[in-house]
Amino acid sequence: MQTPRLFTTSLVLLAIIALPLSAADKNKSASSEAGKPSYELPQPARENLDYNMYQQIRDEGLGHSHIMEYASGLMDGIGPRLTGSPNVKHANEWTRDQFTAMGCSNAHLEDWGEFGMGWQQLNTWVRMSSPDTAVFIAQAKPWSPSSNGIISSQAIWVDIKKEEDLDKYKGKLSGKIVLLGDMREVKPVDKPLFERIDEKELTKIVEHPLTSESDDFLADIQKKIELSQKIASLIASEHVLALVLPSRDGRNGGGSGGTIFDDSSGGLGWSIYQREHAQPVPVVVMAIENYGRVYRLLKANVPVTIEMNVDIKFTGDHEHGFDTIAEIPGTDPKLKDEVVMVGGHLDSWAAGTGATDNGAGTVVAMEVMRILNALHVKPRRTIRVGLWTGEEEGEFGSFYYVKNHFGYVPLSTAPDQIKLPEWLRKPAGPLELKPDQQKISGYFNMDNGTGKVLGVYLQENAAIAPIFAQWIEPLKDLGVTAITMRNTEGTDHEAFDAVGIPGFQFIQDKLDYSSRTHHSNMDTYERLQAGDLAQAATVEAIFVYNAAMRDQMLPRKPLPHPELEEQRKAPLKKFMPGAVEVEEKDAKEK
Repeated sequence: MQTPRLFTTSLVLLAIIALPLSAADKNKSASSEAGKPSYELPQPARENLDYNMYQQIRDEGLGHSHIMEYASGLMDGIGPRLTGSPNVKHANEWTRDQFTAMGCSNAHLEDWGEFGMGWQQLNTWVRMSSPDTAVFIAQAKPWSPSSNGIISSQAIWVDIKKEEDLDKYKGKLSGKIVLLGDMREVKPVDKPLFERIDEKELTKIVEHPLTSESDDFLADIQKKIELSQKIASLIASEHVLALVLPSRDGRNGGGSGGTIFDDSSGGLGWSIYQREHAQPVPVVVMAIENYGRVYRLLKANVPVTIEMNVDIKFTGDHEHGFDTIAEIPGTDPKLKDEVVMVGGHLDSWAAGTGATDNGAGTVVAMEVMRILNALHVKPRRTIRVGLWTGEEEGEFGSFYYVKNHFGYVPLSTAPDQIKLPEWLRKPAGPLELKPDQQKISGYFNMDNGTGKVLGVYLQENAAIAPIFAQWIEPLKDLGVTAITMRNTEGTDHEAFDAVGIPGFQFIQDKLDYSSRTHHSNMDTYERLQAGDLAQAATVEAIFVYNAAMRDQMLPRKPLPHPELEEQRKAPLKKFMPGAVEVEEKDAKEK
């Protein structure tokens, strides 16, 4: 039969004709993809993992760890690292020199701009001299002015919860030592302060929340800042001698037993590190049990006399902030200009030595770089470490690094916005990106204490889930099992995520971070867990290595549009059948 033969011949001819067309299509497709950054190309279904390197990193990180030496050098040798202080300058220089000594390239300090006042606590003591004598546990509030010697005066408690309360104290506070803040209930510590996350709690972290968090949190902070500024004006105009604040509580009642949480909360404003917002009088934070004794005596109308000496040194009004930066250069001719970053924040508060917040994240990042240098790793992409300062005041170090190198979100300059801290201001326009934004694969951060790594937050980057799932499979015996789509906030990965760069924070065992060490006088070397930190450095080194060696950069979420958030959250219009339209002005009045 001829028909089948003709049909077959036709198919062959069509195939021959189609071959060059197919090749042309492929060349055209390849040409169109050639200009795309690799994170926009299809990702491989199977990761090409170097299990031999997994084992080498595990052996070096777990069997030959030097992380506690770094920890002692930073926490014991340098101490607390308040941004702008002499200690944080020492820490910047020390970490730079350590990176050079371990074999990193281009170790340097990068100036991110003017911060404010340099401050150092030399000595603080507070005691009651009548109706009894008692030595109290207290420390100066960061950027408190000096008392210029011993001061002594009658104590008075004030109850100010809203602006209207200010008037009742006018003309009554001159020359007094003022207790500001309610006496909270101090419950028995009937739950452990040191806890590890169990399977049930880890499952909750992995489950993505179906309801969004309220925006009331930032609004409440803004109101508190505004009220605190008005209190500061009252304190100054009334010629108060000094201010005493009660220490807040921690998880499971951890804010007791002499633990003091001493940061920017509960004070006289947020930007108190700037001379124009400086606290007008010496301010101390007191252990809750000591505060309680004075509070109860005053409530019972018993006169109390307080003595104190707040010995403070200011080192300048216009101190700059610096980040410590270092690299392991990339070796692949095509990929060496692309970057994988790792880091944590170097600054801390001043009551302790900043061990778990965030000395832990700092020494883990240092140990990651040491491990990779010790193994003479030749990464395809450049591996860069960043140790940020100014995190505690608004993530300044990472924010300005990202702004200078990768891009930023323009902020509102409306009159009501310009007076707010930058992290509270509304976005005013679309992202403004720099060319290098397309050359960074991802950033890995650690800033939740000293606990071991249990998994990773994906920051709602669904495309990364199957990749990380393969990376952690050989690490499950180390306890790394969890991947969650959740966003986590409050630290330096946010600066990267905000401009469309994959930025990740690890899930960590909580231990006593929120109960006892976070921003407290108990945040010292003794709270660090050597085994947990060695595990964390090992895991993070493997993540960094994998990201530096894979063919493509890590996949990205669609670029964010923060300037559209209010519009997207606005209530729908004209959705209700039969509703009568009203003027917008009338609707607002209702």
